[in-house]
Amino acid sequence: MTAILVIIALSFIVGIYLYPQMPDEMASHWNAKGEVNGYMSRFWGLFLMPLMSLGLFGLFLAIPRIDPLKSNIKKFMNYYEGMIFVIVFFMFYVHMLTLLWSLGFVFDMTQMLIPSMGLLFIYSGFLIGKAKRNWFIGIRNPWTLSSEKVWEKTHNLGGKLFKAMGIVILFGAVFPEYALWLILVPVFSVVIYLFAYSYFEYQKEHKKK
Repeated sequence: MTAILVIIALSFIVGIYLYPQMPDEMASHWNAKGEVNGYMSRFWGLFLMPLMSLGLFGLFLAIPRIDPLKSNIKKFMNYYEGMIFVIVFFMFYVHMLTLLWSLGFVFDMTQMLIPSMGLLFIYSGFLIGKAKRNWFIGIRNPWTLSSEKVWEKTHNLGGKLFKAMGIVILFGAVFPEYALWLILVPVFSVVIYLFAYSYFEYQKEHKKK
């Protein structure tokens, strides 16, 4: 947790240090082609991401305390804390890219983001594969939350699919012209498939009773 706080603190420090050098309006959004199509004021451009990271960190700390199935979260706490680190570091990385752009560095934002997105999904696969039944983390729907067996089966499969999805997304850095499709198609396909899979597994379980 200390490393996470250091990253968040560093993002604020960098923002404060660079404040005088930044334009009044900073690029804040890029389209799929890597072109800027959104701006925000200097203050929010410098501090929105650090504030969001701090808020998410507080939320992540609260979840294991407020979840009715908190004892289950303890069973995969190491992976959960790792996910907090990965998410905060991802946000820090995105924040640094936006600051570099505003300092005059020009690069393909989409290509810079894709590797980190792929790695984020790969680690999510490890977390999902280890997640035990709870109300906040994992593949949560009426069927996984109603059955321990359905939860386990769905998450074992989901962990593998998320890792595979992350690897597919990484190919977007090699084939930038297909990057958007290499993100959208796997994400929607996996989400829909796991939703249907958990439903049919639940139905099979109850037919046996």
